[in-house]
Amino acid sequence: MPFGCVTLGDKKDYNQPSEVTDRYDLGQVIKTEEFCEIFRAKEKTTGKLYTCKKFLKRDGRKVRKAAKNEIIILKMVKHPNILQLVDVYITRKEYFIFLELATGREVFDWILDQGYYSEKDTSNVIRQVLEAVAYLHSLKIVHRNLKLENLVYYNRLKNSKIVISDFHLAKLENGLIKEPCGTPEYLAPEVVGRQRYGRPVDCWAIGVIMYILLVSSMPGGTGDPMLSTPALTSSTVSPAKELVTRLMEVEQDQRITAEEAISHEW
Repeated sequence: MPFGCVTLGDKKDYNQPSEVTDRYDLGQVIKTEEFCEIFRAKEKTTGKLYTCKKFLKRDGRKVRKAAKNEIIILKMVKHPNILQLVDVYITRKEYFIFLELATGREVFDWILDQGYYSEKDTSNVIRQVLEAVAYLHSLKIVHRNLKLENLVYYNRLKNSKIVISDFHLAKLENGLIKEPCGTPEYLAPEVVGRQRYGRPVDCWAIGVIMYILLVSSMPGGTGDPMLSTPALTSSTVSPAKELVTRLMEVEQDQRITAEEAISHEW
């Protein structure tokens, strides 16, 4: 189970709850996650819709850390493939984080329905994720929780872009990181082994995502399903498999970087 890993001081100049409700109509809860409730909020003056994540301080230190962490990281980033921060309110009891509203489906839901992605569609998704992650890594930010559920289609159009969401575990890499966190199926070997780690953990997770999109199963099973899946033709198996292999290189110092992977022949 993921958990937050940041310590920050509390904000002293609190917003009043009425400041939130005067500006936004939060409506009904549309989703409940580990640390927060998610609303589809409407700005009263414009009618514009946003996503609102509400974290309750009374739910514990991990929840408070997760909220503070997400706010800090999202204030640092601006990229077309990252869900952008719009507004923040901090009351004595809650954190309200307002984000762009992505109206499309999670990639996780899409693959549950469709089974696997074509090679072309996989390449389109992975390239966008790599570009966003390369940008994060250029700022020395490690996402630490890349997974299918955190990749969302921005809208419902056929050519919709992909956006990365959920930054409550992201961390600035000031030296190698010790705290293990993330989602078990996507954890790099160095995290599982409780070794110090850094930005390469995100590349491992992208390798897992790419594998699942092409094969519709988690890596690590018997045989080599990448060689027989209909998503890959005989002429393209080798480049796709080679990229997955380089992203999932066990030795983190030998793993391909996001920037390098963007230029890969596949």
